Amino acid sequence: MIKRVFDLFFGICLVLLLSWLFLLVLLFAIFDTQTSGVFIQKRIGQFGIPFSIYKFRTIHPKTKAISRGGRLLRKLKLDELPQLLNVINGSMSVVGPRPDIEGYYDQLKGNQSTLLKLKPGLTCEATIKYRDEETLLKQQEFPLRYNDEVIFPDKVQMNLAYYKQQSFLGDLKIIWKTITCLF
Repeated sequence: MIKRVFDLFFGICLVLLLSWLFLLVLLFAIFDTQTSGVFIQKRIGQFGIPFSIYKFRTIHPKTKAISRGGRLLRKLKLDELPQLLNVINGSMSVVGPRPDIEGYYDQLKGNQSTLLKLKPGLTCEATIKYRDEETLLKQQEFPLRYNDEVIFPDKVQMNLAYYKQQSFLGDLKIIWKTITCLF
């Protein structure tokens, strides 16, 4: 209950404070990708229930490549601003495991499946550790295999540790670490 109240307060405050930035980034994404500027994708949420995650579009639909402006938005994590709306609507939390596409968290077995009890979040320890995941994967000969065999299992272990130790103070520490990493 406290976590939900905090998420709602945090999400609404940030949306109000950053509404000017939302508008600027949206306009930038519209012109950069020549689309609506918004990207919606199904992700696996709490209890394995799929939900729609919102992002600013960074991939040009014709070239299917990340646009020049999209690279900047991703580097600064501005493409993820719309996920504050996911926090407000309750499909995400500020802190929790990052939501993944089908085929990952929804396939966990045994003790690891307890992660599905958590709401996915904007940030977590794994997000901080793998903030340059895209670059790391580009350096691999077999990026999907490296993700599946190295990164994803490490994220699962980190998120299990979070599940066992979660607290409001711990969440505040993760938020602070995330802010310091961004700036």
